[in-house]
Amino acid sequence: MKDRVAVICGSTQGIGLASARALATLGATCILLARDEIKLKDALTHLDTSNGQRHSYQVADFSIPENVTDAIDAVILEHTVHILINNTGGPKSGQITTAATSDFEQAFRQHLICNHILVNAVLGGMKGAGYGRIINIISTSVRTPLPDLGVSNTIRAAVASWSKTLSNELGIFGITVNNVLPGLTDTGRLKSLIQASSAKQQLKEEDTAAKMTETVPMKRFGQPEEIANVVAFLASPAASYVTGTSIPVDGGRTPTV
Repeated sequence: MKDRVAVICGSTQGIGLASARALATLGATCILLARDEIKLKDALTHLDTSNGQRHSYQVADFSIPENVTDAIDAVILEHTVHILINNTGGPKSGQITTAATSDFEQAFRQHLICNHILVNAVLGGMKGAGYGRIINIISTSVRTPLPDLGVSNTIRAAVASWSKTLSNELGIFGITVNNVLPGLTDTGRLKSLIQASSAKQQLKEEDTAAKMTETVPMKRFGQPEEIANVVAFLASPAASYVTGTSIPVDGGRTPTV
């Protein structure tokens, strides 16, 4: 992927950082987007530069769409973006009947609206370059809604439908749009869900984690790098005829095909 430029959102930790590392190893120049500048600077030190890449970052708070607009506008002033990885931390857990309308509105802005802002900004460059890869990190909940994630289930499904529609419209330009659906992956997000579930059920966190791994046919949590490997494939020329898909990377946990 030498001479390709990738924008990776939520890239200071977890799946986002692992995806940036995978793309950099393949030669891509990575531009990281996240809200914590100190963590962004640290993340850059973990990226491969053996192909002469000059990685960079932009600070953006995805709870404020205007922040995202400013960040991506600054990026496209200097770069043609070939690869966009949409990745944002999930909404807080909880049952859908206890969610406030503001919870849905905030999650919709943070996920779908910000994704759309980014796509609209980079689309012209992708068309001009004749190369475009849009990859959305969502959740297996778009296949099967997950318990106690009412807002997340709803918004993730909206993003998946938006993505499929986008893929239909952009296929003629050779631009692919795909979703990666991580299962139980060893990230900060999973740790927070384990803590919340443990508190609710009055269990030790290690017992909650053990119960969760029993729901996975492979009997373990995934690693961020395992998700990133699929992201890297979809971003590569090898995936030129893969578009409009939602691919679970979950150790076989999703019960639907």
